Amino acid sequence: MEPDNQQEVLEEIEEQEQIEEGTREQLIVFKLGQEEYALPIAQIKEVVLTPRISAMPQTPDYVKGIANIRGNVISIMDFEEKFGLNGNAKKGVGSNGINYTLVIESEDYHVGILVKEVPNTLTILSSKIDSSSNIMQHSTLDESVIKGIVKAKDRMIILIDVLLMMQSGELKTKL
Repeated sequence: MEPDNQQEVLEEIEEQEQIEEGTREQLIVFKLGQEEYALPIAQIKEVVLTPRISAMPQTPDYVKGIANIRGNVISIMDFEEKFGLNGNAKKGVGSNGINYTLVIESEDYHVGILVKEVPNTLTILSSKIDSSSNIMQHSTLDESVIKGIVKAKDRMIILIDVLLMMQSGELKTKL
């Protein structure tokens, strides 16, 4: 086999393996309560130390208020409280006394999500994501918001689509 032909064959094999395994997904993984959640990296503009939050009257408990992040005023939300995952955890502050904010931006929405630990990145094959359709039958969340469960070694990570959550009005109501 000629070197050029061999390279073409190797590329074809690699391409076929990728098709069988799925495409690679980049996720930002963070904790809410004791569980791990993830967002597609494309939905996150940046991760920042949480600035001072100004409370807003007559908003749901999970909306902590507004903050100025790089000249943009955005709503800050606590998904632990929204999803009822805070249990006995100390409210509002990470174990090191610092919170981080995942800044989510789209054409229509600018929000921040509070997290208590520095989020991590994870690259995973799409074949490692179980569909949420059969998992979400007992949840009050719209199943389109939960994109699936990521299986990574001994971890199970809930993959959510926060942009769909905002579009569906899921953030406007209390669970």
